[in-house]
Amino acid sequence: MSRIPVVAVVGRPNVGKSTFVNRLVGARQSIVDDRPGVTRDRIYFDVEWQHKEFTVIDTGGIIPGNEDEIMLNIFAQAQIACDEADSIIFLVDGKEGINPVDYDIANILRRSKKPVYLAVNKIDSPERSMMTADFYALALGEPFPVSALHGSGGVGDLLDEITKDFEKNQETIKNENIRIAIVGKPNAGKSSITNALLGEDRVIVSDISGTTRDSIDSKVKYEGEEFILVDTAGIRKKSKVDWGVEKFAVDRAIRAIKDCDIALLIVDATEGLTDQDKKISQIIVEAGKGIIVAVNKWDLIEDKQANSTVKYEEKLRHDAPFLGFAPVIFISAKTKQRLVSIYKKSKEIYEQCQKRVSTSILNKIIIEALAMNPPSTKKGKKLRVLYATQIKTAPPTFILFVNNEDLVQDSYKRYLENKMREAFGFTGTPIRLSFRERKEKQQ
Repeated sequence: MSRIPVVAVVGRPNVGKSTFVNRLVGARQSIVDDRPGVTRDRIYFDVEWQHKEFTVIDTGGIIPGNEDEIMLNIFAQAQIACDEADSIIFLVDGKEGINPVDYDIANILRRSKKPVYLAVNKIDSPERSMMTADFYALALGEPFPVSALHGSGGVGDLLDEITKDFEKNQETIKNENIRIAIVGKPNAGKSSITNALLGEDRVIVSDISGTTRDSIDSKVKYEGEEFILVDTAGIRKKSKVDWGVEKFAVDRAIRAIKDCDIALLIVDATEGLTDQDKKISQIIVEAGKGIIVAVNKWDLIEDKQANSTVKYEEKLRHDAPFLGFAPVIFISAKTKQRLVSIYKKSKEIYEQCQKRVSTSILNKIIIEALAMNPPSTKKGKKLRVLYATQIKTAPPTFILFVNNEDLVQDSYKRYLENKMREAFGFTGTPIRLSFRERKEKQQ
């Protein structure tokens, strides 16, 4: 797929980063508070400006504590933004003026060789606009006066400048290589699987949870076709993740899911599907990525009759019904049992993610589904689906034009999705159904 540009928002505590990100996103999604250090996580949001899409990162990540700890965390966040982002917005406080920490951050950003845009926040009056000239001292080019709280100032000018070289929205194009992110809890065997697939010890393998800190890309060829394997850090429960290197590694693992074509969810056969596995799978589904559930360490299951693959899969689907569309494979990194099925399944699911169905056939299936099980009435009114069309792939996304959006019930939405899967497959990929209200033509 064509990669969406990444823009990081960095700055010291309490300059208004989360408020600024909320302004870009158009909704209050980051936590906003006057206390410095409220945003502890790097949070990713999709933004569209003038028909151009990009991902913005609210870097936050400051833990209140002694001065040295705060400084280290500021610098760590700035450095990670430099590594990960295509361009960077450096937000400073125009009301307070230049802070000595601003100079230190500016030096880090300058060394990154990435495009850096200096945004002077809290410029919400003509009098304050004169204060932006002071920030030329940071040697980062022309400062943009903005007001994240009120939306006034040069927010639009800033976005115009940042996105001037971004491509306008277009249909996802086929990747040269299928990108497979290997994800799961710590110690589920992700690195061992990667090494077995590569035939070499490319990543460190250890029994200690959390050995893998960074997402590592490796290219491999199978039956003449190249794949990219991305080994990621284990994703633990948020409450158990230590701040610092591990937190950043988990963020990168989640980012790897967003950037992949297929997510290979590794489940420990000896533990079964845990609550954390379910949460990770929900991240994958919400990201709209193809998914394979790989039950690893199957060689450790001794009583195969009492614990057959059929029974195991039945329990898995019972525990996580939202994964009903995802194929389940049983593998062993140690014995290399059925590992090559990962490539075959990934290729099959990638094709399903890219599938486009005929509008006429799609509407025929919808009409049949409505006839077989008509929607129930709500307050004396009945849902009518006037027309349906597919608007994109990866994941397959459909718009259904209806007489009244308020009449669409979740249960009926699931029913229509199931009927579409019966007709078209879509194995291993989420599908998106969007309902849009349109008035019926008068006879």
